Amino acid sequence: GETAEMPGFYSEDEYDLAGFSVGVVDKSKILDKETMQEGDVLIALPSSGVHSNGFSLVRKVFQVEKGGLDRRYADLGQTLGETLLTPTRIYVKPVLALLKAGVRIRSISHITGGGFYENVPRMLPAGIVAKIEKAAMPVPPVFDLIAKTGKIPERDMYNTFNMGAGLILAVAAEDASRAVAAISAAGEQAYVIGECVNGAEKGVELV
Repeated sequence: GETAEMPGFYSEDEYDLAGFSVGVVDKSKILDKETMQEGDVLIALPSSGVHSNGFSLVRKVFQVEKGGLDRRYADLGQTLGETLLTPTRIYVKPVLALLKAGVRIRSISHITGGGFYENVPRMLPAGIVAKIEKAAMPVPPVFDLIAKTGKIPERDMYNTFNMGAGLILAVAAEDASRAVAAISAAGEQAYVIGECVNGAEKGVELV
């Protein structure tokens, strides 16, 4: 948990109350990103939309303090407010399904605030670069609308929002097909969006 910085939302003398939980895991079951290597496959699970990050920018782009949340856009199929309030997707069930299927997950990145450029490197060991193909993952229309309305450069979009990828998993190449099948069996979609390559420094490359 953390105390979120949400300008334009909290007024003076207002604050939020954050909580946290502590869990225990068997040492043998801890995910170890140090086992990642060149050739590992990156799999993305789709988001349900903006989720709960980037709303300070969203509020600025659409000037929500002046209204407009009831406005309808053809690409959204519902009002702007309904789209922005779509509940955040939680990925516990598909991840548990993967573990139950015996797929060894090398590492996981939840694409939250900071988008791809801040979150993906956290799942990588030194010397590994996540090479991600943007076209491999469908981008929900709301992100195109945000970019066009706010005239936001593509890199900034990928550095703020999940852009349709709520969770990214790394598995060995030989486990990729089994991983996608297990996720599908759990009722979720899964997309192979890239691979791990060697690099001088860890990081993410979007192509």
